[in-house]
Amino acid sequence: MTPEARLPAHSSQCMGCGSSNPHGLQLEVYRSGERVYADHTFDEKHLGAPGLAHGGAISAACDDIMGFTLWIARTPAVTRTLTVEYRRPVPLHTPIRLTAWIDHESDRLLHIAAAGSFDEQTYFTSSGVFVKVDVAHFRRYADVSTIDDFFANFTRSD
Repeated sequence: MTPEARLPAHSSQCMGCGSSNPHGLQLEVYRSGERVYADHTFDEKHLGAPGLAHGGAISAACDDIMGFTLWIARTPAVTRTLTVEYRRPVPLHTPIRLTAWIDHESDRLLHIAAAGSFDEQTYFTSSGVFVKVDVAHFRRYADVSTIDDFFANFTRSD
């Protein structure tokens, strides 16, 4: 993988990164070494308090960017817990750099961290625990052939 490789969306309709979801965040995510990142500007679709991004939109962005660390772990996984620390209000139309990385992992769990920053200021941080699963987990809920090529790169079995 090249040092700055753009990663494919989880699916075209993903609320976080799907380019075909007009109501989503439409994150464009890149991998650089052992980190993933996306630059995102919250706008009126993400409005919370007047002029500020909604905490739920920020939380969704954190969950989605952390989900891209699965490319680093080379396994599918699902979110078990997600914690967001809102350090300062996020004004609309401010370009935020979302970054995520794996803090540590075990046989079944990934402990992932993320941060959102702009101009050397951290606006929010996040931590999550993701449970490693087999692709069969998703077959219970959907036809995984419709999920682009995201899971094609993972060969983990339970």
